[in-house]
Amino acid sequence: MKNHLLILIAALALAGCSSNSTTNNQEKQKQSTVGAHPALQATVYHQTAAEMRALSYQAYNIARYRLDQSLRVAGLTKKQAVIVDIDETVLDNSPHQAQLILNDAAYPDYWAEWCNLAEAEPMPGALEFFKYAEKKGVEIFYVSNRHDSLRQPTLKNLKNLGFPYANENHLFLKTTTSSKVERRKAIEKDYHILFLMGDNLADFSGVFENGTIVERFQETDSMKDAFGSRFIVLPNAMYGAWDAAAINYSYAASEQEKIQMKRQRLRGF
Repeated sequence: MKNHLLILIAALALAGCSSNSTTNNQEKQKQSTVGAHPALQATVYHQTAAEMRALSYQAYNIARYRLDQSLRVAGLTKKQAVIVDIDETVLDNSPHQAQLILNDAAYPDYWAEWCNLAEAEPMPGALEFFKYAEKKGVEIFYVSNRHDSLRQPTLKNLKNLGFPYANENHLFLKTTTSSKVERRKAIEKDYHILFLMGDNLADFSGVFENGTIVERFQETDSMKDAFGSRFIVLPNAMYGAWDAAAINYSYAASEQEKIQMKRQRLRGF
């Protein structure tokens, strides 16, 4: 009887150890996945890094310099204009990105809801620059891949913040295609474009659309003299064509598959 009792106690002890081990493993696994959203680090950087603000101010300081420099050129016969992207160039949508992370969701979740709020704040330096451009007689054209169904809340957001030229004639949104080439050409018929501003290379040229990483590198290198003069790039590590290229445009892949594809892109030493 005594032997049976000892065996029972030993068995219960082992069961307890096994249970604790399982619980600990589950807890460790849970902790390892907390905050594992692929855009976490980039979104924290965007919202909390003074360096990100500095880069945005730097882009708009360059824009002011280029504007003054361009207007000194004699013989321009067309009206002058600047073409700009909206999201992460003019308006800061990082609260939408943060909401995706907090709810473990992915675009396009909450996008229409966020845009309809019309509460995005301006990117650092943006409002001051565009008001300056307006005073200099330069028009602003907002060319965005927000869908045309979001036209009214987009205009409301821009107007509420005081952005100049926030009207129907100066807002070009997406209808049937994400390519901005034809929209830019339509503006260029009547205007001399001083320069373009955006956070995505496709905001500047169609050659960057749907390219591989190697192709995008090659095109960037071939146009290196245009950056800071014809093209002014703003920082956006949260999303963009670069992110799509890193996963070979495999939008239907699971998040884990996307993360694995990105890991395979890493080059260590």
